[in-house]
Amino acid sequence: MADKVLKGVSAIEQRGYAHPEVLVSTDWVARHLDDPRVRLIESDEDVLLYETGHIPGAIKLDWVADLNDPLVRDYLDRDHFQRLLRGRGISSDSTVVFYGDKNNWWATYAFWVFRLFGLENLKVMDGGRLRWAEEGRPIVTTLPRHAEGGIRIGDRNDKPIRAFRDDVMAHVKSHGRLVDVRSPEEFRGERMHMPEYPNEGALRGGHIPGARSIPWSRAVDPETHCFRGAAELKTIYMQEHGLKANEETIVYCRIGERSSHTWFALTYLLGFSKVRNYDGSWTEWGNLVRAPVEKP
Repeated sequence: MADKVLKGVSAIEQRGYAHPEVLVSTDWVARHLDDPRVRLIESDEDVLLYETGHIPGAIKLDWVADLNDPLVRDYLDRDHFQRLLRGRGISSDSTVVFYGDKNNWWATYAFWVFRLFGLENLKVMDGGRLRWAEEGRPIVTTLPRHAEGGIRIGDRNDKPIRAFRDDVMAHVKSHGRLVDVRSPEEFRGERMHMPEYPNEGALRGGHIPGARSIPWSRAVDPETHCFRGAAELKTIYMQEHGLKANEETIVYCRIGERSSHTWFALTYLLGFSKVRNYDGSWTEWGNLVRAPVEKP
């Protein structure tokens, strides 16, 4: 069988993004594998994938065990999060680069959680783990050893980029912009989870009233696993669905991971200034007593 011919991708700075600096290419990562100021973080849906092989020097971030409070459904507080990052060898001058499986679902989710704490020097490797592997770049099982980091972080500030159920209720009543990034089957209420996954997670199916169905995956070229250029993204979000860069917009999915991908695309690639991620998403809304639900 002939080797797969990879579709090429244009340079990130040539795609018209509002903030191209938040994306880096696989070439950039390859050039910085030995840079002590760069910390590569792999965050996957499959929490066992990292152990089967990862980019040399990359550290694992488990979205279940590492980012979440072990008791309350919420994220870590400042002290625990700072301890987590220091243990991963992250200091205040570190450049943190995220990547992962599923075309960077969980990479953008981790990026979003880091932004809740105000961290700035964050990037995502365009194309994720799959692009790196398809290019034949090195994958190793050796676990990296990094000295304890010295990063100091402030308190978590949810308000600018995180929405809670009461925020969403008010948004619905004011007819604000809502984007449901789940699969069409989930949006229509035919499933409670993505196709090919156990059909569980909520007692009711459907979507939040007034939401527009824009599956997260439309932002990615399925052949390259990289983000589409700004012109294509504007067509999808602004021309087809009427979203506006200066309007309050809330995105949601099932548990907040797919919607963090759309939050990233709208905020950093298109320059939207008022996008919040509702991480409670359908597992909360679809279980709320008397919460309004809409079906086509």
